[in-house]
Amino acid sequence: MTRKHLKIHPALTFLKEVDKRSGYRTRQMLAAPIVGGDVLHGVLQVINNKNDQPFSGLEVEGVTQLCKTLATAIRQRVQKAEDGLRSKATKYDRLVADGVMSAAELEQCLHEARTNGKAVEHVLMAHYKVRPAQIGPSLSKFFRVPYEPFNSGRIRSEMLHGPLKRDFLEEQGWIPLEESPEGLVIMCVDPEAVRGSRVVPQVFQRMTKFAYRVTTQTEFQETLAQLFGAGVEGGSIDQLLADMDTPIEDLINDDSLESAAADNELVKFVNKVIIDANNQKASDIHIEPMPGKLKTGIRFRIDGTLMPYIEVPAHFRQAMVTRLKIMCDLDISERRKPQDGKIKFKKYGPLDIELRVATIPSAGGVEDVVMRILAAGEPIPLDKLGLTPHNKERVIRTVEKPYGLFYVCGPTGSGKTTTLHSILKHLNTPDTKIWTAEDPVEITQKGLRQVQINRKAGIDFALVMRAFLRADPDIIMVGESRDKETVAMGVEASLTGHLVFSTLHTNSAPESITRLLDMGMDPFNFADALLGILAQRLAKKLCDCKEGYVPDNTELRRFAVEYAEELRHSSAWKADYDGEMQNLVDGWASSYGDGGQLKFYRAVGCDKCNKTGYKGRIGLHELLIADDPIKKLIQERARVAEVFAAAVEGGMRTLKMDGMEKIMMGLTDIKMVRQVCIK
Repeated sequence: MTRKHLKIHPALTFLKEVDKRSGYRTRQMLAAPIVGGDVLHGVLQVINNKNDQPFSGLEVEGVTQLCKTLATAIRQRVQKAEDGLRSKATKYDRLVADGVMSAAELEQCLHEARTNGKAVEHVLMAHYKVRPAQIGPSLSKFFRVPYEPFNSGRIRSEMLHGPLKRDFLEEQGWIPLEESPEGLVIMCVDPEAVRGSRVVPQVFQRMTKFAYRVTTQTEFQETLAQLFGAGVEGGSIDQLLADMDTPIEDLINDDSLESAAADNELVKFVNKVIIDANNQKASDIHIEPMPGKLKTGIRFRIDGTLMPYIEVPAHFRQAMVTRLKIMCDLDISERRKPQDGKIKFKKYGPLDIELRVATIPSAGGVEDVVMRILAAGEPIPLDKLGLTPHNKERVIRTVEKPYGLFYVCGPTGSGKTTTLHSILKHLNTPDTKIWTAEDPVEITQKGLRQVQINRKAGIDFALVMRAFLRADPDIIMVGESRDKETVAMGVEASLTGHLVFSTLHTNSAPESITRLLDMGMDPFNFADALLGILAQRLAKKLCDCKEGYVPDNTELRRFAVEYAEELRHSSAWKADYDGEMQNLVDGWASSYGDGGQLKFYRAVGCDKCNKTGYKGRIGLHELLIADDPIKKLIQERARVAEVFAAAVEGGMRTLKMDGMEKIMMGLTDIKMVRQVCIK
């Protein structure tokens, strides 16, 4: 039916109420929806065509386009209104979303901060016990940049931090941290303000890219103190030493000594020494006074080597030792006997670390103090231990056995406990009961039941071990196997269906077997119980400033001969030495080579590694697995050399061989490997 034949019933009219209000008489109407996506924002009504004709297609098209434009305008208006509401959001809203606190508590906290003129963060931490690690993600969401927490391992870079003044950075609210693939990392309290001020690109003109990170006020101050010397602790260590100008002579009276030890400048000085040692990743602090008027030396052990730190005038030595004794609650009047204690540094300074302290009276009526910074914290995952793929696969296969004995051996400070904790982390599942006896408990992990040895109270390894066997264990870890009783109980426990881990102070894996048999172990029981022995050393790691080079044939040949020192006694090598040597070098080229070309690296030296060329340490490992030939040799009480030869033939890589593989991986160099391997 065409439009001209369309008739409208005379009684059908438009709503008269509308006509009354508008003063028009509606004859015809065009209605179109205003739709944005799936949302109906409203309807557009057009009445009466001027020429009294029905609305044409062109007019319908015009109205449709107008509705689209209106929908866009309305959507933008709504968005603006929402953004207006969002702008009233605070930096701390995510704390509510994460369930750290309720909306009412946050409102109360903001009100409190406004009323008392305090920083919101201060109120959050003081009254609501919110940690910086919880505040950080909230700031990150608000500023839309990643959160950068405080990292105790950061070290000062003269290139980045040397030209900058602490006061300037504090006022500006940003700190340069390090160069990364994204650009220079800038830690800020307010990234928007820092970006807007455009000061950073002016200071670092040679940089083209900057990666902004947000942090909390507290962590900003901690990082500033770490890189520029704590404001509270004064400036540099030399500055603090200069401030301690009041001579404190050798005091005999304990009361006067105690008051000298509480002297503000001395307290700051001792704190600064500990903070610097921790920042430089030192493991020990040695305070070495000399008799008479000679200065007292302070040295730090960094990556296994002692480095001079500072010398202190003789007249401060007694007050300094007394201060340390007070910090670990020792008898300050006892100067003739060695004493040992612990410092919980959190009480005295900005770091949450523990130190084990030993005082030793030395010649000339003076006392030495040696402090070990305890490596508290999380166990290292097994992947990050630095085991070669060959060793890692064999370690996992061995420790996943249901019962047996597994030892980690090496000298003091070679990372034995760290390795054991990494293995325990791998085995620590909800269906396993693990008991550990340690002296002291340094690494803690959830799911382990850990016992601290206390010899003064008569709690030694053997006593705890006996208790463990009554406590339904699956896995037992004993810190040290020093005496016959502990070892015998370890063997017994492993034979009764438990997995037992322990450490030994021996040089190599095969040597450990002889040592244990010499303690009086029954060779048959011991051979049955033993799963494996992992010997370990720490070698210095090359810094990133290392330089790569391709060794010539002579050097490569010498290197391969040194590597194959133990292998040449095996049957395959005796039969065809040259063929095996060629296979060895070819295998290296395909495993470690770059396009079939082997590369070695040499130390260079930069600001990061203090011009030494080495930074950090890498583990070298020697894993002996107690397979049938080895068990047979144990039962026969074979000599170390025989056990060694059988182990190498069975796939054991000696400490030196493992070190040499790490040289090809670019982690260390031959000098460092030779330093820690006896053979």
